[in-house]
Amino acid sequence: MATPDTNVTTGRPIISFARLGHSNRDIGFAIGVVLILAMLFVPLPPVLLDVGLAVSLSLAVLILMVSLWIGAPLEFNSFPTLLLVVTMLRLALNVSSTRLILSEGHNGPGAAGNVIEGFANFIVGGDFVIGIIVFAILVIINFIVITKGSTRIAEVAARFSLDAMPGKQMAIDADLAAGVISDEEAKVRRKTVEEESSFFGAMDGASKFVRGDAVAGLIITLINVFGGILIGMMTHDLSIGQAMSNYTVLTIGDGLVTQIPALIVSLAAGLLVTKGGTHGAANEAVLGQLSNFPKALYMAAGLTFCIGWLPGFPLAVFVPLSAGMAGFGYIMQQQVKERAAREALVEEDSKAPSETAEDPLADMLRVDDVRLDLGTALVPMITTVNAALPGKVKSLRSLFIKDFGFVLPPVRIKDDADLPAGTYSISLQGVEAARGEVDPMMMMVINPSGGDIDLPGKRTREPTFGLEAIWVDEARASEAELMGMTVVDPESVITTHLTEVIKEHMPEILTYAAVQDLIEGQDKDYQKLLSDSSNNSPAVMLQHVLQALLAERVSIRNLPKIIEAVAEASANTKNIRTVIEHARGKLSKQICQSLVDAQGYVPVINLGGEWERELVNSISTTNGEDTFLMSPSRVQEFVLAMRKEIQKFSSADEWPAILVTPQARPYVRSILERVSPMTQVISHNEVHRKASLRTVGTVGQ
Repeated sequence: MATPDTNVTTGRPIISFARLGHSNRDIGFAIGVVLILAMLFVPLPPVLLDVGLAVSLSLAVLILMVSLWIGAPLEFNSFPTLLLVVTMLRLALNVSSTRLILSEGHNGPGAAGNVIEGFANFIVGGDFVIGIIVFAILVIINFIVITKGSTRIAEVAARFSLDAMPGKQMAIDADLAAGVISDEEAKVRRKTVEEESSFFGAMDGASKFVRGDAVAGLIITLINVFGGILIGMMTHDLSIGQAMSNYTVLTIGDGLVTQIPALIVSLAAGLLVTKGGTHGAANEAVLGQLSNFPKALYMAAGLTFCIGWLPGFPLAVFVPLSAGMAGFGYIMQQQVKERAAREALVEEDSKAPSETAEDPLADMLRVDDVRLDLGTALVPMITTVNAALPGKVKSLRSLFIKDFGFVLPPVRIKDDADLPAGTYSISLQGVEAARGEVDPMMMMVINPSGGDIDLPGKRTREPTFGLEAIWVDEARASEAELMGMTVVDPESVITTHLTEVIKEHMPEILTYAAVQDLIEGQDKDYQKLLSDSSNNSPAVMLQHVLQALLAERVSIRNLPKIIEAVAEASANTKNIRTVIEHARGKLSKQICQSLVDAQGYVPVINLGGEWERELVNSISTTNGEDTFLMSPSRVQEFVLAMRKEIQKFSSADEWPAILVTPQARPYVRSILERVSPMTQVISHNEVHRKASLRTVGTVGQ
């Protein structure tokens, strides 16, 4: 059986020139550019010059048609490059035709090929005076009207596009931070903004090609006329009348055959830069908008009809024209009515109650994982062009991924008229977790040493850690910085508070769906390892382990190792505490690395032998389940002893870890969680073999 690329009769392979050409388009384009450059130096015979002029004219018409039908300017963003190529092609053809006119012009109108002769005879009629006038008019239209206007529009569009670029980027960041758009949509919109700036900047420069082409065409024409007359009279002994007739007709034909494509390309460039923000093909954009105003068509028809009755005006021309405009206005009026009726029907349908995803009730029932509500005075922090809050909130996603391997869901930012004007509220899964107050027009000053702040301003408390602070204006803020104070803008106050609230509630935010997304992002080998574990609900088991790790601020970025640990431990036990401790042991290097101080040691506080024995003896195991049975009074004594030791270091912002036995570690952590959540509790199993411990304190004997 013959393949699609073999001859059915002979069975020999057929060379598909279309496929060969398509696969080597880059080579063909490069050859074309080289040929254009070669035309500047190599003389062309009249036949090849005819081919080149025909190609130039065809390309100009093609560019014009594409410019008419594209929906948006960016759909033709290769136009500046194409404009340079076709401009160079016309100039190269001008040089070749000039060479032929000056060397062979004494032989008559056909000396420079049939295309130039055809233009000279058809448009000029062989009369060089008419040709000069027609050529001058075309140059004026192209150079003064179309090219100059397009150049100005391109300059303004490039300037405005570059000026608007930061605002557009910030608007995209704000929408992304508010959860209005996805990451992929944000990437597409950013790419569009960048392409717009690049396109209009390139069009600003490319418009100079068109203008330079018009000037070059005019200069070449003058050179051909005067140079040809001199050559004809001095070299070929022609009379001045015969020389002017031969060379001027040829030159005007040459000028027209290159000026007409230039005029067409200039028109295409003008259509492209004037399209601006309109969408759709040129006929849709122009005719569609004109047809929106039937009354204007009626008025134009009436005025046209009245003009036709003026003395000396051809009534037979104006009356049919006015009738046509009136008829077109009637048709457009009917279409406007139909469109209004359809829009009213759609609006009525949209108001009807439905149970689809667009139902407002369904939207009200949706619970955002993380939401930031702002009072009315804080709304400008997200709506102004230079609003910094959305960008700072968005950056939290990168922070949590880097520090904890935790994919923060999109934070929805919205205004809430029920909140006091300067108040913000942080809600997690529909429940308010924290709130605070900021002054959007002032700066917060905090004394790092905790002392009094000797500056005039509005006294307040920093909402995240409850520190004494003061709101001051920007002038006072500079003075505070010189005094060694910490100066924080309102956006950073909100972002810091949001960060700490999310850190505290990471286990709650890590839902089953989020865990499934994490699993699906792993290699298939690890997905299979987890699914093959003996646990009936491996995803649920993994969720519990990840939540427990996040609760103690342990990063879950190394998810493959955690999955391995869960698979190993669940093969021997169903006790979730045991699985968690096994996972922590697997992450020993990571845990110790996070606790290393500036000297390279892991500072720890040990427990005395008495407390160690009592804690271990308080653990009772029944049917594989552990129970902690220490009396409340002893728990209270243990808490007081631990707090006393921890406070020795917390005042200097040092947080050594508590080192305990593996059996007691979960219970010591649960006891200290409410007293000192920043304190890490590690077991001997979590001390990596290469970690260097340094005992800085001991609780009990």
